[in-house]
Amino acid sequence: MSLFGMGSGNPNGAAPAAAPQAAAAPAGALIKDTDIRSFAADVLDVSRSVPVIVEFWATWCGPCKQLMPTLEKLVTQAGGAVRMVKVDIDKNQQLAAQLRIQSVPTVYAFYQGQPVDAFQGALPESQVKQWIDHLIKSTSGAGPAAAIEEALAAAKQALDEGDIQTAGGIYQQIVQADPENAPAYAGMIRCLMAAGQTEQAAGLLADLPPEIAGHAEVKAAATALALAEQAGAARGATGGLEARLAADANDHQARFDLAMALYAEGRNEEAAEALIEIVRRDRTWNEDAARAQLVKFFEAWGAADKLTLRMRRRLSSVMFS
Repeated sequence: MSLFGMGSGNPNGAAPAAAPQAAAAPAGALIKDTDIRSFAADVLDVSRSVPVIVEFWATWCGPCKQLMPTLEKLVTQAGGAVRMVKVDIDKNQQLAAQLRIQSVPTVYAFYQGQPVDAFQGALPESQVKQWIDHLIKSTSGAGPAAAIEEALAAAKQALDEGDIQTAGGIYQQIVQADPENAPAYAGMIRCLMAAGQTEQAAGLLADLPPEIAGHAEVKAAATALALAEQAGAARGATGGLEARLAADANDHQARFDLAMALYAEGRNEEAAEALIEIVRRDRTWNEDAARAQLVKFFEAWGAADKLTLRMRRRLSSVMFS
């Protein structure tokens, strides 16, 4: 079964699957708890670029327990166009006093460092949705494109933090809004890979039309998928390969296979170093196979990735020394 619940969201006719509904607050980029020490960073600073909803609640408050899942669901469905922060007033009495919170639940909306809207009580979901939609519309001066860029950034952050479900849900929402958004498809492929669903990732990639499949981010995801499949065969073989190299440091095939075994274990820097060592010892080995594999690593990681930049410098220093 797909990570996203159903289907692959391909742009050739089938509608993308709905984003998964969170029973509790998804961790990571969109929803978080805060306190008086981090309120300025979590709310005021973030609101400079995207509206932030702040719910003041308490564990003993029945209406809070009704409202919170509704807010979390709608914020997640908004796909990064708005963020949510939660404040437990019993643990943050000074902060609640500063903002003159007299009853819970109380919900504030912040934008550009200032409160711009608020409501009290557990409103029905339809009214909360209208309120959030109005908030997004009234603060999105740059238009839908800016909201999609915000959503892509939120999804990438969630994926980088290991929150695959949240990232996958956001990418699905982006595809629903923009069925030709290649970076969102690339993100979906990477989410499926991170979940170990390589067959589904390959199926999604195969279904993409040429104009999306040819996008740089999708090609990078495709390279990462190919590398993952190649590295899978070498997983767990590091011990034997290291023994071969201990016996013969010029066994380049063993070092190449070791690089792939390390890559399969997520030891990317060590994998790159192993390939660079082959280039240092014999740059033309196997028709320049080590350097060519490094180029695939760099494409999979992304041109701006810190490890890509560092290993490119290392490779250049070896090749031109």
